[in-house]
Amino acid sequence: MTIAKDKVVSINYTLKDDQGIVLDSSEGGDPLSYLHGAGNIVAGLESALEGRTVDEELSVVVAPQDGYGDRDESLITVMSKENFEDPDRIQEGDEFEADSDEGDYVVTVTSVDEESVTVDGNHPLAGISLHFQVKITGIRDATKEELEHGHVHGADCDH
Repeated sequence: MTIAKDKVVSINYTLKDDQGIVLDSSEGGDPLSYLHGAGNIVAGLESALEGRTVDEELSVVVAPQDGYGDRDESLITVMSKENFEDPDRIQEGDEFEADSDEGDYVVTVTSVDEESVTVDGNHPLAGISLHFQVKITGIRDATKEELEHGHVHGADCDH
């Protein structure tokens, strides 16, 4: 069986940045399972896995535009501390959900001073080339429910 749209694919992977620093890995845990063609993983990696088979290993470099996008400086906002429910508890690294015309998204606090909070709506990996080392560990047909819901169902799925 080969990787194609509507297949559930399981992979072991390690993700590094341009400096070789490990950003994420499935090592020591279960493989990552995703529904191919449903946008569950970054487009560049999904494209590189298309047509591959179980036990294949590959190295893939995903450019920012095929990963988490280029950084968008317009997504960085300085806000008054008065806009926050508990301004004295806000710390660098905190994440909040924000509303936009395109829907909800997560912003990360990048700095805090006496009067203001700077938040960044870019994905933390935006603007970074992603270096994946991948081994394909499984491929199967998706269930009807997985296709309807657009993602893999497993032990931690609540629907």
